[in-house]
Order: sequence, then C-alpha cells, then structure tokens
Amino acid sequence: MSVEAAEGAETMARRDSLYRDAEKVCGDRRHGSGASWRQTVLLAFQSIGVVYGDLGTSPLYTYSGTFPNGIRHPDDLLGVLSLILYTLLLLPLLKYVFIVLYANDNGDGGTFALYSLISRYAKTRMIPNQQDEDASVSNYSIQEPSSQTRRAQWVKRRLESSKAAKIALFTITILGTSMVMGDGTLTPAISVLSAVSGIREKAPDLTQSQVVWISVAILFLLFSVQRFGTDKVGYSFAPIISVWFVLIASIGVYNLAAHDATVLRALNPMYIVDYFRRNGKEAWLSLGGVVLCTTGTEAMFADLGHFNIRAIQLSFSFIIFPSVALCYMGQASYLHKFPQDVADTFYKSIPAPMFWPTFTVAILAAIIASQAMLSGAFAILSKALSLGCFPRVEVVHTSKKYAGQVYIPEVNFLIGAASIIVTLAFQTTTNIGNAYGICVVMVFSITTHLMTVVMLLVWKKNIAFIAAFYVIFGATELLYLSSILSKFAEGGYLPFCFSMALMALMATWHYVHVSRYWYELDNVVPAADLTALLGRPDVRRVPGVGLLYSELVQGIPPVFPRLVDKMPSVHAVFVFMSIKNLPIPRVPAPERFIFRRVGPAEHSMFRCVARYGYTDQIEAAKDFSASLLDGLKLFIYAEAAFSCGQHTDDDDGSALRAAKAAAEEEKRFIDAELERGVVYLTGEADVVAAPGSSVMKRIVVNYVYTFLRRNLSESHKALAIPKDQLLKVGITYEI
Repeated sequence: MSVEAAEGAETMARRDSLYRDAEKVCGDRRHGSGASWRQTVLLAFQSIGVVYGDLGTSPLYTYSGTFPNGIRHPDDLLGVLSLILYTLLLLPLLKYVFIVLYANDNGDGGTFALYSLISRYAKTRMIPNQQDEDASVSNYSIQEPSSQTRRAQWVKRRLESSKAAKIALFTITILGTSMVMGDGTLTPAISVLSAVSGIREKAPDLTQSQVVWISVAILFLLFSVQRFGTDKVGYSFAPIISVWFVLIASIGVYNLAAHDATVLRALNPMYIVDYFRRNGKEAWLSLGGVVLCTTGTEAMFADLGHFNIRAIQLSFSFIIFPSVALCYMGQASYLHKFPQDVADTFYKSIPAPMFWPTFTVAILAAIIASQAMLSGAFAILSKALSLGCFPRVEVVHTSKKYAGQVYIPEVNFLIGAASIIVTLAFQTTTNIGNAYGICVVMVFSITTHLMTVVMLLVWKKNIAFIAAFYVIFGATELLYLSSILSKFAEGGYLPFCFSMALMALMATWHYVHVSRYWYELDNVVPAADLTALLGRPDVRRVPGVGLLYSELVQGIPPVFPRLVDKMPSVHAVFVFMSIKNLPIPRVPAPERFIFRRVGPAEHSMFRCVARYGYTDQIEAAKDFSASLLDGLKLFIYAEAAFSCGQHTDDDDGSALRAAKAAAEEEKRFIDAELERGVVYLTGEADVVAAPGSSVMKRIVVNYVYTFLRRNLSESHKALAIPKDQLLKVGITYEI
C-alpha cells in the first residue's frame, strides 16, 4: 500500500468514527489547574459579583426568619449565632468548597453536571442513542473501572440493569432542576423585598403594601433586562458586590465594638446544645430560619464553569465567609442590646451616617443576586433540554465569551410573573422565607445523594469516607428539611406545589419523548425498502441539498416514506440529520460530525449525527450547513482513501488515483447542488396514545403533551432553522 493510501486510511479512521477505529483522547484534566495565580485571583474577584450575591444578601432576612416571634432568652442569640457560624462552616465551606467542587464535569457544575457524569460511566439514560464512538470525543474523559474496583463495577451493573434505579436518578435530577427553578422564582422576591423594606427606617409613613409595590416595580425592571444576559448585567457589578461585602463586614465590626463583643462566645458549639436544651421543639423549628444563611450556596457549584475551583475556594474562604460571619456576629451583638429590633435587624444596626449608602448598595446587591440566580436557572433548564425532558424552546446565548450564559424568553416570562405574584401574595420576607428554605435544603440533599453515587462509581473512594460523607451531610440536611417542612402550611407548600407541577410537565415530556424514539426505532425503514422507494417510477431527484431532521441516530426514520408519498421527489444530495446531545459540557468542533453512507454511492444519501455538549450552541443555519457539507466532503475523500487502503496489491497506485478522482467528482457534485439551495425537512409528528391505552396515558399523551408541544415547542428555532427554508411533514405516531 502506498504512503498516500496509508495517510488516507488514517484520515478515514479519524474522521469517521462509525468505522470504530477512532482515536481516543482521554485525559484527566482538573478544571482550572493550569491557570496562573494572577488569573486565579482575577477570577476570584469576578466570582464575587456573579456567584455570591444571594449568599451575601442573606443577612437581610436570616435573623427575622429565625425569631419570627421575638427573642425569649438572651442566650438564645448565642445559640443561634453558633448555629449560623457552624452551618456556614459545614455546608458551604466543608461540603461545597472542599468536596463538591471537585465533582465538576469538565469544569461545569450543578445537579445536571453530576447526572451527566454518572451517565457517562454507566448507561443510565433511557433513550437508546448511546454509541461506542461517543467515548472517542476528547472531553468524554472516562476511565473504565479496573478489575480491582469491584464495588464500582457492581454499582455500574446495578445502575444499568435496574430500570427503577434509572428512573430514580432521573427523578431526583429533574427534582433538583425544579427546585432551582423555584430558587429563581423566590430569590428575586425575598432579596428585593427585604432590601426595599429598609426604606421604612427613614420613611416610617410608608405602609407594607407600598413597600411591596415598590418591590414589584423593581422586579418588573429586573426581568425586563434579562435578555441582555449575565455578561452585561452581572459582571459589570462585581465592584458593587465587593463594596457590599466590605460594608457588611465593617458594620459587623462596628457593632461588635459598639455594643457587646461577648457574643464571640458563640464560637463555642456548646451554646448550640444549651439552646436546644432550653427551647426543645422551638429550637428545632427555628432551624428553618437558620438555614437561610446558606442561600445561594449551590451557585458556587452551578457557576463553576465560568471560573475555576481555586478561584471559588479563594473568594469564599478569604472574602465571603469572613465578611458574612462578621456581619452575623455584629447583628447578634446589636440584638443582645436591642432584642426588640429582631424583625429588622440589618437596617436597625446600621450606623446613621452609613444608612443611605448601605441602603443603595443593598438594593443593587439584591438585584444582582436575583439576576445571577435567574441566569443559573436559565442555564440548568437549557441543560435539561438535552435530556429530552423539556420542550425545545428558543435558547438565546447572551455572551460570546461564556457559553453557559443563556436567556429563555418563555421561561423568563413565567418566572417573572410567578415572582411578582409571590411578592404580592406573601407580602413579608418571613412568609417567603418559609418557602425559600425548602428549595435550598432540597437542592443540598439532592447534591448529597448524587455525590454519593459519583464517589462510588467515578471516584471509587474508600467506603468509610463515602459513608461519613453521606451520614454527616445527609443527616444534617434531613434535620433542617424536617424543620422547614413543619412550616408547610405557612408558605412551605409553594415550592412543593411548584416543583411537583414542573416535575409532572418534565416527566410527561420525557416519557413521550422516549416512547416516540422507541416507536421510530421499531419502525425504521429497511435498506431493501429504501432502494425500492427510490426506484419507483414516480419518484424523481430534484436539485439541491435536503436535510431531514430526526431524533434517530441509526436507521431511516419512518417519516421518510411519508415524505416521498406526499411529495414524490428526493433532493439530489440527501442527508438524514440527527442532533445528538452528549452527557458532556462541550464537543470540540472538529469532532462534531460523524457520517455514514446510506445505500450505494449513486444514491448520494448519507447519515449524519451532529454531537453537541449541554452547553454548546447550535450554529446559525448558514454556518451549520457549511460546516456539515465541509465535513461530508472530507468524509467522502477519507472513505475513498480508506477503501483503497484495503487493496494491498495496488503497487502502482492506480486504484488510489481512481478513488481520488471519483471522490473529487462527488465533491464537485455536492458543491454544485449546494449552490442550488438547502431545504430543511422535519417531521411534524402528532403523537397519540394507542387504542386500548389507559385513561391516564390518554390524558398524558393526548392532552398534556399535545398542549406543551403546541404552545411551547419551537424546534425550528432551537435547531436554528430558517422558516423560509423549512418544510414540515405531518405524521401520526401511536405509542
């Protein structure tokens, strides 16, 4: 075989992974480990403005949420302060900063990233579109369990063989998504309302109702500017949040010096024991307010993709934690002298000359905190789209620099409306706090359970370490959750009902999505039928390139014969196109497409799978089709070289030259057809329950799913398909 043939064969192996000869690039790259200290310090500063707004504004409402009926005993303050300090040490610092951050998925964090990491090591996804070639993507970074790690192998087998385990993993993942959406609804309401409430210190004639309407106006403005994105709304305000942390730390130091520094005794955890002995059930109930000091903790993990581990560790350990701790100590010092002011501790404890600067910065900090939480909610929902558990809506990428910053118009409208309704209905931060705490602790608990699976399956840690992690954090979160659930009737029902409704919608969409995929897989068009179809006398080949979109990554979808029956023509170059989301954040552009020829060369028909990570953006139609057809031409050349490479008796290279000539001719043919235009074809499937289905299934499929599909799904926008080049083919699936 000649050198040219050998090089061609090598190219084929690299370009077309469907031949199962792809090169694997799997490296263990710890996120952020290559950044210089100067870059890390800069990222740490930037993270203050994006990640910690919610955590930094929690002193506005934590004490009022903990003591809704006032302070009964002076030492109760020491017990609660001790609880706050050790809660901050245990959950945000120990759990998240020093353990959870390391479970990132190629730099991306959050509940969905944990699920994606698990689904790479064990086939837990319910849609059977996994391919061996997926593991060849550079960012896949998977290492199979070795023979020594029998426990990891056992966990892998159990997850892959148990449908119940797959459903359980999926359920807690969408529950986490639902709770984050609840966070996105409640964070603006409680942050803005608590910040605006401070104005009554200087304008006591204002009623609570008027404060609420001022908050509603700010919320309306906040949701109106979401389309500009975190890059413009959030990053420019990092200095403001930095000023906020300096202010609350300074006010805390002032209160300690001016009132009662003996509250520092709360560093002794025995005050927690005394607090529970003295108050019993009331102390347990107060935990629902104490946990509000951790609001926004999940953002450290969810927003990791924009920063790195060291940056988050530096900013929290040396800026955020000391500032917030000093603020809580200062408030306790003030309350030790003025316990009657517990309902509005933050603003009452501000020195008079500092009130208006602090009030102004508090409003801005609340807005930024809300905006960052909303950005996280949009990002996690956009990731959920790749699971097939939410209608394909338009996702607007608001930053060219940061792939994870997105805006979803429909979702923004729904969350904004819900947040305003919550503010008007609940009126006070105490009632909203009862609802807010459930979202916070549920996300903590879900992260703990998914982290345990990651430790067993991916990290393969010592069983004693895993057990300690699960017991310590699981028990702590269960204790807090039990306290918050006791206030179910006082506002706690809100996130529960919201999450159940959102989970039901997501589960419905996913169920029908999976059933539809299986229907198409069971009804693929056999190769012989395809040949017969193209050979019909009434079917003609028309100029141009046709791209038929389908979920299937293998086989010819059943919508194709329907297309030919209704319009007996097939484009001169025809590509069966599938957009596939891999359980990784990003797929490198050179590894985007994999191709296979469908039928003989004279048919000019191909199968293409375009692979995207859950933070990747689908290119504009013109760029996408150009990249696809460039990849197709490379495939044709590589295929010719690869085929020729199989003939070892071609000493004079004539077979290679003939193959290259044929490939060049086919490439010219594709270029010519591309000039004549590209037409995008999609199947507009009307999915209905099969005859004999149960009443529940008919309601879910025929009504709920159909309503979602008709009112939310905009697949042509999600796939960046121009409407003037789109042709939809109607078909009915009975599942």
